[in-house]
Amino acid sequence: MLDTHCHLTFPDLAADLDGVLARAAAHGVRAMITIATGSHDAEAGLELARRHPRIRCTAGVHPLYSDRPRDLAVIAKVIRDPRCVAWGELGRDRHYPEPDAETQKKALEEQLLLIQSLDQEGVVKPIVVHCRKAFDDLLPALAASAIAPERFVFHCFTGGPDEARRVIEFGASISFTGVLTYPNAPEVAEAARLVPLDRVMVETDAPFLAPVPHRGKRPNQPAWVVHVADHLAGLHGMSLAELEPILDANAARFFGLDLDDLPPFPSAAEALAAGDAAP
Repeated sequence: MLDTHCHLTFPDLAADLDGVLARAAAHGVRAMITIATGSHDAEAGLELARRHPRIRCTAGVHPLYSDRPRDLAVIAKVIRDPRCVAWGELGRDRHYPEPDAETQKKALEEQLLLIQSLDQEGVVKPIVVHCRKAFDDLLPALAASAIAPERFVFHCFTGGPDEARRVIEFGASISFTGVLTYPNAPEVAEAARLVPLDRVMVETDAPFLAPVPHRGKRPNQPAWVVHVADHLAGLHGMSLAELEPILDANAARFFGLDLDDLPPFPSAAEALAAGDAAP
């Protein structure tokens, strides 16, 4: 398994990073991508990726951080590093009133222009998209860019089947979190059944959104991405053993990962000895 989206620089994971990594290995999670929310943590994510062979990172400005100081030169510097596998997360969010729509729009436009500029230099990487209640704003903006739709993944998808169809028709991939496992989110499960198996991924968005059977626990952690994958498999009438190689292949292809380059799994005993306390 790969956790394609987590925030290892956030304090409640960073404070126990060795334990987080050990628990992930004990649960069969080969690698994880730590996602930037701004220039302030893009460099920190790259530092983690350089230190730990199981970690990769991204570079971008989250829409909810778009009212904070940002340094696009730092973003451009990080994205050039081979340990940085994607732009993002970037996008639009209409769930919260702040930052306002114009501030978010400006941050998105700046980043799309930067992406296209570096594309011309041969620095071409996929893009992790944050979209919460903002499909009407975001899809036209992405479609108006010169960026190929298949380079985008809509992470932490919480829309319903109508929104899923729009993203699929646009040409992007979709990634699901623990929300998929929540009994009070049947529309997300319905959407998941529509996504082609070659365009779906799973993630934790840790430290947020712990899946069932750990719902409500904080912090969520990469080890628990297996529960999201298992639930997704059930929605497609498959076993986790059948779906896991498909998810691995999708993530590897999308993020340009060579699975053979990842270090071998430690044994569960080694992970426990390193401090694994997760069930």
